[in-house]
Amino acid sequence: MRILRVLSRFSLVACCGMGAAAAQTQQVTIITSFPKDLTAVYQRAFEARNPGVKVEVLNRGTSAAIAFTREAPAGNRPDVFWASAPDAFEVLANENLLEKFGGANPAVPAKIGNYPINDPEGMYYGQALAGYGLMWNTRYLKANKVPEPKEWVDLVKPEYFGHLAISAPSRSGTTHLTIETILQGEGWEKGWRQVLQFSGNCAAITERSFGVPDGVNNGQFGIGLVIDFFGLSAKASGFPVEFVYPSVTAIVPANIGLLAGGKNPELGKKFIAFALSEEGQQLLLDPKISRLPVLPSVYARAPAGYPNPYGGTIQAKVKFDSDLSRSRYYVVNSLYDHTITFRHKELVAATRAIHEAAALLAKKPNPQAAKLLEEARQLAYSPLVTQQQAADKEFLKLYTTTKRDALKTKQITTLEEQWGQQARKNYARAEELAKQATGMVK
Repeated sequence: MRILRVLSRFSLVACCGMGAAAAQTQQVTIITSFPKDLTAVYQRAFEARNPGVKVEVLNRGTSAAIAFTREAPAGNRPDVFWASAPDAFEVLANENLLEKFGGANPAVPAKIGNYPINDPEGMYYGQALAGYGLMWNTRYLKANKVPEPKEWVDLVKPEYFGHLAISAPSRSGTTHLTIETILQGEGWEKGWRQVLQFSGNCAAITERSFGVPDGVNNGQFGIGLVIDFFGLSAKASGFPVEFVYPSVTAIVPANIGLLAGGKNPELGKKFIAFALSEEGQQLLLDPKISRLPVLPSVYARAPAGYPNPYGGTIQAKVKFDSDLSRSRYYVVNSLYDHTITFRHKELVAATRAIHEAAALLAKKPNPQAAKLLEEARQLAYSPLVTQQQAADKEFLKLYTTTKRDALKTKQITTLEEQWGQQARKNYARAEELAKQATGMVK
């Protein structure tokens, strides 16, 4: 009996001790679209400076992260939302899913160009700066005799057919911003023509943004459309790659914000303060991260040749309009998916036929065949939503309201089915016309 009483007391003390240790461990939860190479660095640094605090990282694509946050009940949401897409934060702010607090670092400039680094309403903060561009595998391009691209418009050329890769904008916030940047820089109609043409040249449309740089790094793809840090970090890590910012690009903040209804908001505030501090900003220079700090003083410690958006080494022509981007966020993603992602095989077939006809016509002109080829191009590369529709508030309301009733859901489903069916018909007809043109000049 005495032994049992001693064991019981020991068990009670042990359990109480374990309970006290568990009580001392606090957890902050971050939901982010960023890769582990980035988040692990911040996770280790924050935990080292805050003993007894554990950082939990939930990795989701931007759209999936928004959906996860929206569906989680208040009090059980992640504490911090961290992603590249400013329009995603606008979506969260409009749905009252962000909590305002005075967490800005006063040493961060108000703007980069004309673009506010921090949300003017104080709902979220710029944690890094980001541009969008092209990375390529130097060995792949040399082996396949493919020229190095400099501009988005280069990618529509036939010599790039089968050598490109892009991720679906509905699955990748950074790809969404790339597409939106092109649409704003070139205009809706011209921009979509470019997007349709180079998407027809793509060998693959990946589900996650990581799939593109990984494929370029290992030589699966020649060229990828990526956010800058994918290209810069790969080059710094020794991969045989190069990266360029096209002139039609934008420099916008990658943001961080406190979610309303998080499990541990005070720790969330503390993590955000760390990410915006001098120490947290310096972590962005880690070769595995290679991001652009929002704090100008940090660039004094950057390696030679490191891009500096404050020093004029990046010339971005597009003055990104986040309000415009936010208003058509879901329309752009849906239109891309239903006319490109889900119809990629048909688009590629039409594009191949168009390139073959154009090559023959360049050697042997034929007015009648040229007319057929132009008709094929119009069918394959004209967007199914016009500029007027894209600016129509009633049309946009279908997509901007997140809580949809049965009627609205049916309207959207019907519309998207029409887009998919029309795209399939257009691509099939374009391929047919291009082959007719080829037959005329053979």
